[in-house]
Amino acid sequence: MLMSRQCGLSLIEAMVALLVISIGLLGIASLQATSMKQSGSSLNHSRAVWLAYDMADRIRVNEAAFATYAGLDTETDYQQDCVTTACNAAQMVTADAEEWSESLQGLPAGRGMITGDADQLVVAVMWDDESTGARGTACGPDPEIDLTCYTITLLP
Repeated sequence: MLMSRQCGLSLIEAMVALLVISIGLLGIASLQATSMKQSGSSLNHSRAVWLAYDMADRIRVNEAAFATYAGLDTETDYQQDCVTTACNAAQMVTADAEEWSESLQGLPAGRGMITGDADQLVVAVMWDDESTGARGTACGPDPEIDLTCYTITLLP
C-alpha cells in the first residue's frame, strides 16, 4: 500500500481561511469607524465645554452687567465693536454675544443660550452631536430634538 503525501491546501480549507480572515477584517473596519465617530463626538464636547466656560469668564469679567446677560441667544444677530472703540458694560454684553455666536459656528448646529435672572444665570451650549440635522432649544433623547447640551450655572 502506497501512502500519498499532501502537497497543498484543499479548496475548502482555503475558503474557510478566507472567510475567517474576512470576518476579522470587517470587525477591525467597524472598530475603526466607531473610534473615528467617538473621537469626533469627544472633540465637539470639548469645544462646547470650552465655549461655555469662555462665556462664563466673560460674564465674570463684566459683573456689573451680570443680569443683562440673561436672554442672550446666539440665533440673534449681534453687532458691537469693543475692540477699536470704548464700550460701557451693556455694550460689552452685546460684543460678548457676537463673539460667542461666531465661536459656536464651529460646532454642528451650535447654539448658545443664557437664561436666568439677577440671582443666577445658566449658560447652555447646544449642538447636534449625532449629525441628524436637529435644531432647537432643548436637549434630550427625543429624535426631533436630539441636541446635546452642556450647561454651567453662575452665581453673582
